[in-house]
Amino acid sequence: DELPQLWNVLKGEMTLVGPRPERPEFIEGLSKEIPNYINRLGLKPGLTGVAQIVNGYDNNVESFRRKVSLDLMYLQNCCIWNDIKILFKTIRVILTGSGAL
Repeated sequence: DELPQLWNVLKGEMTLVGPRPERPEFIEGLSKEIPNYINRLGLKPGLTGVAQIVNGYDNNVESFRRKVSLDLMYLQNCCIWNDIKILFKTIRVILTGSGAL
């Protein structure tokens, strides 16, 4: 799943760091269910992000709400230095199998 997304990064359709892409069929429902969800779409999707290293995979609505909140926090504070930190923390999560934050 990540290799095609890496190709999308090279094409400029995605970034290394940002909110994970959401399947189009879920966007309308999530926009109705979660306040401010639509703001999350203000950034290009990314391979990794704060929500992935803190929250992991979503298994319920509350978990997804937390992920959206983390994505919106990233949106307000995005800069190259935060992206570098997130990339290093992602590597740590991959190598250790545990959350980095």
